[in-house]
Amino acid sequence: MLKFLPSIDRYIFRLVTVPMLAVFAIAASLLVLDKMLRLFDFVAVEGGPVGVVFKMLIALVPEYASLAIPLGLLLGILLAFRKLATTSELDVFHAVGLGYGRLLRVPFAITAVLMMVNVALVFFIQPVSRYYYEQMEYELRSGALGASIKVGEFTTLADRMALRIEESEDDGRRLKGIFARVANDRGQVLSISAKEGAFLATADSPDTIILRLTDGTIVQDTGSQTPRVLTFTRHDLPIDLPAVEEFRARGDAEREYILPELLRIGWSDERPEAQRDASQASFNFRLVEVVMMALMPLLAVALGVPPKRSSSALGVFLSIVMVVAYHKVNQYGEDVAALGRVDPILALWGPFFLFAALIVWMYWRVAYVPGGQAIGALEIWFDKLAKRVGRVFRRRRLKIDLAAAE
Repeated sequence: MLKFLPSIDRYIFRLVTVPMLAVFAIAASLLVLDKMLRLFDFVAVEGGPVGVVFKMLIALVPEYASLAIPLGLLLGILLAFRKLATTSELDVFHAVGLGYGRLLRVPFAITAVLMMVNVALVFFIQPVSRYYYEQMEYELRSGALGASIKVGEFTTLADRMALRIEESEDDGRRLKGIFARVANDRGQVLSISAKEGAFLATADSPDTIILRLTDGTIVQDTGSQTPRVLTFTRHDLPIDLPAVEEFRARGDAEREYILPELLRIGWSDERPEAQRDASQASFNFRLVEVVMMALMPLLAVALGVPPKRSSSALGVFLSIVMVVAYHKVNQYGEDVAALGRVDPILALWGPFFLFAALIVWMYWRVAYVPGGQAIGALEIWFDKLAKRVGRVFRRRRLKIDLAAAE
């Protein structure tokens, strides 16, 4: 498939894509698993079907992908150049006249493709999928997704009925130990107990279901007369389902707007100033997150190439810290700009240019300064700290071995 590329570019492509895809998978899995546990707890509390958990997770995939793509791109390129440096292949490339600019040709091509993917995610797909997630959460809370009556607990229906079920079999099709308390406008109360029962749908009224009871007793309390007691072999109890309000329209929050909507609202004189500020902040936040990806190859090279005769992995750790910290700074800048306290250009593009200047300086040190190292001082400090920690553990292990020998 890539035979039209020179062998060097194909080799670098393989070095970059393998760890990059692995990071994608790991990061997405961790994010999904963390959210899955919370959603299972939420759905269990609300009494909803388990299948809705996976629908909600699918709706969150674009949001997680927009976070995992820049991190995977950075670590994929970083680990590729780290391997080239630690195996001395990088020195061979330099010896034959291939500098970093030539070696970064394929990583920049991969970056361009992933930037287009991220543009589609953050400006078009993610806002819509986030809205569908909020919609499913709302419908789950309101019971529109088929939330079930909890066994062993009292459930209030239509504000006039309390229902309790002791056991449920056959996925809720067979109920046992049923107690219901029904009140009407005239102050009359019916207390109904039955051995078994089942819910039945009605064809003429979708907002009403029938609870068919078998072998039970009805106690009618009118408040002024002696309660009447009736026994039955079968009794149909109509239940009015609570009305479910229609979910709000998309656009309650700026993160649910797609690109044309952000541009139309953010620069419209007819919109309130608060709404314009929030839309402009959201637009600049998404844009600056995408543009920053263009600098990921330079940052990866600056942190991925360790000093000579060193195999330190400090650059890997530091790259994750820098990207996550920059993302948090952008989130804070978006929040401040949305409140109208700071201009979005200053709040979001100011940190971008500072971070970009730092990355360019770090890359220049590695690529054009003989023996230069962007984090050389940190590497030395980290190496000394690792050796001290290693000596401490060796001493403790020696003491344990001597004590065991005695």
